[in-house]
Amino acid sequence: MADKAILFDSTRCTACRGCQAACKNWNENDEDIPTIENGVDARNTGSYENPPDLSTSTWLRMRFTEVERQGKLSWFFTRVSCMHCSDAACVKVCPSGALFHDELTGFVVYDKDLCTGCGYCVEFCPFDVPRTDRNVITGLAKMDKCTLCTTPGLNRLDAGEKPACVKACPPKALLYDDRNKLVALGKQRVQALKAAGSNNANLFGETELNGLHVLYVLEDSPDAYGLPVDPKVPGVAIAWQDVIQPLGWIMGGVTIVGLGLNYLVARQAKIRKEQTVKKEE
Repeated sequence: MADKAILFDSTRCTACRGCQAACKNWNENDEDIPTIENGVDARNTGSYENPPDLSTSTWLRMRFTEVERQGKLSWFFTRVSCMHCSDAACVKVCPSGALFHDELTGFVVYDKDLCTGCGYCVEFCPFDVPRTDRNVITGLAKMDKCTLCTTPGLNRLDAGEKPACVKACPPKALLYDDRNKLVALGKQRVQALKAAGSNNANLFGETELNGLHVLYVLEDSPDAYGLPVDPKVPGVAIAWQDVIQPLGWIMGGVTIVGLGLNYLVARQAKIRKEQTVKKEE
């Protein structure tokens, strides 16, 4: 099966946030409304964005960016969620194997049961996507992010369905299909935007980090939308996968072997001592 992808066309997005609601509903990620002592905390944060950030129960949110073009105020809408990178820093640094690439689709999926809550994925993601939550009673932490609706028991793809966010998008700003098809479609839309006067229009995600599985049709440069222009896997993450983690496994193996040898030596010494005592008797 060919790699799959989501194409987000920012020019078609109306920021209705139906994708946010569908994501929460399907993945059973309801949130409590923030409250204060006398009721709901309804302070205005100065933005239409709601919620204000990703969390362990908000895996997708729409970012609103005010821009001035030709003397007029307008909006850039950006889908903020896991980009499902082919060269994924989170996969590289995950010590437990909880994060890995799905062999059929290429998306970065997640086995929460294997998560140790180390937080390395949070630190190294170039898009600042994963979030962790620590239980104040047990002290245990877990990470959460978009799983592309593949959570066990809630797997839409296995049932032949599109991801919930794509299914719920009224203006069809989100599409789900083979990645190569969406790359071609995205390029067509970029050319149409340039022909209409948007000279900086571009397709973000075609080559970044060896190819993202969430592609963006943008009217302007990525930084205008709050996206990194040239996202890279941090060097420390590469060192972790190629040097530090293998060395850790080697040292752990040496420790285990050493303990085993210590046990055998001690056991042999005990046997010899017992044999000596028997001979003296």
